[in-house]
Amino acid sequence: MIIAVFKEKCPEECRVALVPSTAASLAQAGHQVVIESSAGLSAGYRDEEYAHAGAQIEADRSRLFERCEVLLMVRGPGINPQQGAIDLSRLRSDHIIIAFFNPLMHPQPVQELAATGVTAFALELIPRISRAQSMDALSSMASLAGYKGVLLAANALPKIFPLMMTAAGSLMPAKVFVIGAGVTGLQACATAKRMGAIVSAYDIRPAVKDQVRSVGAEFVEFELTTQDAEDRHGYAKSQSDEFYRRQREAMTKVLAENDVVIATAGVPGKKAPVLISEEMVGHMAPGSVIIDLVAELGGNCVLTRPGETVHYKGVTILGPVNLASSVAFHASQMLAKNVASLLDHLVDVDKHLVINMKEVITLNTLLCKDGRITNQRVLETLGQ
Repeated sequence: MIIAVFKEKCPEECRVALVPSTAASLAQAGHQVVIESSAGLSAGYRDEEYAHAGAQIEADRSRLFERCEVLLMVRGPGINPQQGAIDLSRLRSDHIIIAFFNPLMHPQPVQELAATGVTAFALELIPRISRAQSMDALSSMASLAGYKGVLLAANALPKIFPLMMTAAGSLMPAKVFVIGAGVTGLQACATAKRMGAIVSAYDIRPAVKDQVRSVGAEFVEFELTTQDAEDRHGYAKSQSDEFYRRQREAMTKVLAENDVVIATAGVPGKKAPVLISEEMVGHMAPGSVIIDLVAELGGNCVLTRPGETVHYKGVTILGPVNLASSVAFHASQMLAKNVASLLDHLVDVDKHLVINMKEVITLNTLLCKDGRITNQRVLETLGQ
């Protein structure tokens, strides 16, 4: 197959869908890899590295669409505000796209994408099963967000994280509380612990208690009844408004005892639950920091503003977006391996793409084909 890798046009998107090492692997497997000129530059990968890996360099973006069969992007045309409309007009029904599309939060653009007749696979929809772990790009990026979120917290906090013995006396370690123990939260726990903080975490899923403890954090438990806390995809499920009200009451004291709160609780395809009220922030000590890592989903804190820093009664609230892009070199490495694994899963021994709708990974990840949306979760989001 002729595989094309495009330069990202979204604002502040520095990642690239394929790095030279994975391009080399695909070329050695018999595929022809074509890279748009400077596609990897913002992530730290030069055109010369791709060429040395066996890829061709194409300066003309429209020509790249004409030449290729498989399109690899970080953000698909439907969620690209700058180049999206132009790229949509260049799509053909024989094109195959693998990218992030955010179809559960923004399903309407998927209808425009489907209308082009392309075959599209959404990286967000890869199921959380053992066979698909090597393809799980969402978890890869979430892990990086957890890591980087702790660094942002350490930078904003007017304290140091570790216990430090000095000639002026002992400096006590910072206390970090993580809300949500998914991939992002567990990485945040592990990173804060490595930096010397006293770390605790909470999740509505009691089953993650051992995972929290395995990364060196204490698991905080509230006297709340949690039923059906996890869906069949391995994600936390939405709870009732009454549950979230009682949860906020129980959490108020814990927040006041910590220097840093890292919020990571999100439900795929839905607005993030508001777990931190204005009143709860008001009980926190001046100088405390909240890092809301689900700001793009609306935020766990009612005061969060995506992409902005808010100050409220001495508390700093950060709502970073697209954190994985801020560590684009390694984010691109991880993403490229995820994409290459998915490609390997989809092709047969003759290197032709095969869509087997009876196979669970293909069935769940396929977004649209032959002019229609095929993914059941997206159709349900659209009310179809």
